[in-house]
Amino acid sequence: MRIGIFGGLAATGTIDDVVADVQAAEEQGFHSYWVPQIFGYDALTLLAVVGRETERIELGTSVIPTYPRHPAMLAAQALTTQQACDGRLTLGIGLSHQPVIEHMFGMSFDKPVRHLREYLDVLMPLVSGERVEAHGETISANLALDIPGTRPVPVQVAALGPQMLKLAGARTAGTITWMTGPRTIADHTAPTIRAAAEDAGNPDPLVTSGVPVCVTDDVEGTRARAAQVYAIYGQLPSYRAMLDREGLDGPADLAIIGDEDAVAGRVRDFADAGVTDLAASEFGSTSDERTRTRELLRSLL
Repeated sequence: MRIGIFGGLAATGTIDDVVADVQAAEEQGFHSYWVPQIFGYDALTLLAVVGRETERIELGTSVIPTYPRHPAMLAAQALTTQQACDGRLTLGIGLSHQPVIEHMFGMSFDKPVRHLREYLDVLMPLVSGERVEAHGETISANLALDIPGTRPVPVQVAALGPQMLKLAGARTAGTITWMTGPRTIADHTAPTIRAAAEDAGNPDPLVTSGVPVCVTDDVEGTRARAAQVYAIYGQLPSYRAMLDREGLDGPADLAIIGDEDAVAGRVRDFADAGVTDLAASEFGSTSDERTRTRELLRSLL
């Protein structure tokens, strides 16, 4: 299992801060660095900057909501960023959530599986350098993109339920999970997406798992803080379903918290479950916790 960093500084730091963090992760040997798309920086624009300042580390979005961007425009932006990253970009996309799409963006969240299927009908040919002619119920396109010198962009989908996992396995490079535990990945996520990929004749799909990680001696206090920081994920229906499937009360129970031995053991659980790439979201509150967490993750590379 490869280990990368889920970049929290993309939500709290300056662009220079993020660049420095990715450069440090690259120097330390981490495989990848993932940037979220929430209500701050544009993830692809940020990674275009980061890509010009780094050389080897893989870069990814985790994840860009599909509804607010036409897939042709997202493809153009991704291909542009791919050129800036010299071929190291993975485009992580997802539906987001009904409250976000309907109440914040004022858009319909109707039939999300149909939406993703039609979205991929347009996106996948374009990010592969092909022309697209697609006529869906809600998304259509008839065009080609001309971006010289760029490379195809692999796509991973934030898929939790079986229909989404089957789409991801059949049509993309894999899935990106969040708030999904190792038992659920082993029993549900990995076998579902791999069966769909096999039926479609695709290579083994990637299973990237984003998970909060903190090495600390204050387990009780850190778990209480995790319960506050990640509370929203226990309320959103798609994540709540994954926590219920895992048999957990809330997000704090999923977070990997403890001393070095305890955290290393929990990380290995994800590898044993079939995760190909772990995206560690470090959430230490002190410099000691942040240093210990990073050093423990480095020791597992």
